[in-house]
Amino acid sequence: MGLRCDAGPWRGVGHLVRCLALGEELLRRGVPVEVFGSVDGVDWAVDQLLDRGIGLCPGPDTPAGLVDAARRHHLDAVVLDSYELDPAGAGALRAAGVTTLAIVDGDPRGQDADLYLDQNVGATTVVPGGRLLAGSAYALLRDSVVAARPAAPRPATDVDRPRVLAFFGGTDAAGAAAPLARLLLSTGRPMELTVVVGRPEVAADLAALTPAPGQSLRPVPPTGGLPALIDAADLVVSAAGTSTWELCCLGAPSALVCVVDNQREAYHRVVGAGLAAGLGELPALTADGDRARAGAGTLARLLASGRDRAALSARAWAAVDGLGRVRVADALLDTVARRGIERVY
Repeated sequence: MGLRCDAGPWRGVGHLVRCLALGEELLRRGVPVEVFGSVDGVDWAVDQLLDRGIGLCPGPDTPAGLVDAARRHHLDAVVLDSYELDPAGAGALRAAGVTTLAIVDGDPRGQDADLYLDQNVGATTVVPGGRLLAGSAYALLRDSVVAARPAAPRPATDVDRPRVLAFFGGTDAAGAAAPLARLLLSTGRPMELTVVVGRPEVAADLAALTPAPGQSLRPVPPTGGLPALIDAADLVVSAAGTSTWELCCLGAPSALVCVVDNQREAYHRVVGAGLAAGLGELPALTADGDRARAGAGTLARLLASGRDRAALSARAWAAVDGLGRVRVADALLDTVARRGIERVY
């Protein structure tokens, strides 16, 4: 099985993380897995692959290159997770007899795949053919997240000094950490704030912030142990990317910010469903205006109210059960088997 995705300081790691989750499930079933793509500047992500025995091969960028790689590596199926690849690659693979799953976020980009996966809440993606796996029931989550899922959502508990975790993807490509840390501290509420620092320049920006009395700020590097940090936090502030499903599965009370345009639709759906509080879009939060003040007000309320945090936890926990990758793997392997039978007859 081949997983075609890329990761890097400016691309982020969301595509790789969800492919890794599916790869873990396939490995559990005895299916060999290889990743094809560029994973540069994010050593911890490469370590995640090595720890699981998943090979990393150069990523072909053209339809012909994808077909050649599939033949050389004897791949029965290829998962495509990219906004940048030539959309014709899916059809070229299918024509070569390779089952294809395209992971999309609203826009299938004209890809001609056997299966499409859109794991966003309320997904209504229109696909040109094949079968659509739609909604958070198909959210792809890693072993470490599924293993950490609690048996029940968080109870309503008020604490004098809430523990807050802020992280914005594996690399914080949009530079959200410092502005959101500043917004959190501006509430004046006591807190123990931990911020995941994706790039060196982010650490410098955080060092310039001065916590008020009763507040502390601790930067930490990207880590494969993020589920443990989430579990220990009373409130999580994050980007509205692929990590949203991890937060839901873990029942984490969360406040989300939309950091890039392609997160906008998912952000509004998640917030509209009450699975997380909404802080708005990053550019507005960095300005000194009404949006920033409203965002700070939302954070102050969540920091003060265990009941409000518990309500978010309950809705989020119920929305993502951690079995999405099982359902996706079932559909993918069933399609591979069916196409194999069709070739025989």
